Amino acid sequence: MTPCKDYLLETPMLDFSNPDIQSLIARQGWQKLAEYDAIGAIYTYVRDDILFGYNADDRLSASQVLRDGYGQCNTKGTLLMALLRAVGIATRLHGFTIFNELQRGAIPEYLFVLAPKRIIHSWVEVYYEGRWINLEGYIIDRAYLNRVQQGLGEVQNGLGGQCAQFSGYGIATPCLANPEVDWRGKDTYIQREGIADDFGVYAQPDDFYGSQGSNLSGLRKVLYQYVFRYLINFNVNRIRAKGLHKPVNDAIA
Repeated sequence: MTPCKDYLLETPMLDFSNPDIQSLIARQGWQKLAEYDAIGAIYTYVRDDILFGYNADDRLSASQVLRDGYGQCNTKGTLLMALLRAVGIATRLHGFTIFNELQRGAIPEYLFVLAPKRIIHSWVEVYYEGRWINLEGYIIDRAYLNRVQQGLGEVQNGLGGQCAQFSGYGIATPCLANPEVDWRGKDTYIQREGIADDFGVYAQPDDFYGSQGSNLSGLRKVLYQYVFRYLINFNVNRIRAKGLHKPVNDAIA
């Protein structure tokens, strides 16, 4: 059954007519690809070319996320939805909260105490071959993921190469050594193990954030936008460039 046309609409957040987005699509040639290949190419671009990082607000437009060049679950999801819709592929948003413990390490310890206990989270659902497929594995770029995996290599090797449950550094997965993050026509996940609340599906991200708000308000939001997120992004970029200081053994189960 063909999905509702609402799942293909342009919205203020999903502003895929923006010249920057249209130029990117033209350069990449995504509109010429078969559906499976287009989903995979766009998904991989958002995962790896848009680096994991913390934007000023969850409610940024897709074009602003593209200009930032980095994002987290919510903002990268907005860009992914916009790019897929721009080439005629239906998408919707599934909203959640996650426990903030999975952010420990990405958020430095001296700032972690200020983070809310539960954080607004979302993933993208894409309509392919008559069903909705969950996409969440785009949140963490490969370069950053590789550094976390390398930093915890001793722990993984001690388990004889078996899968290890892990929560930390923006990751919550049952198998840190081989998480489900590649597009193969199936669900992908990288933070699912940290989910707290399930808000259900929304046709438009604008509606989700309009009803659920964002993670911070008041003075904490101002401090986050103008000070804290730069410190967090500095830490994330340091991990991507230099790796972990030391393994976080208590995050491995």
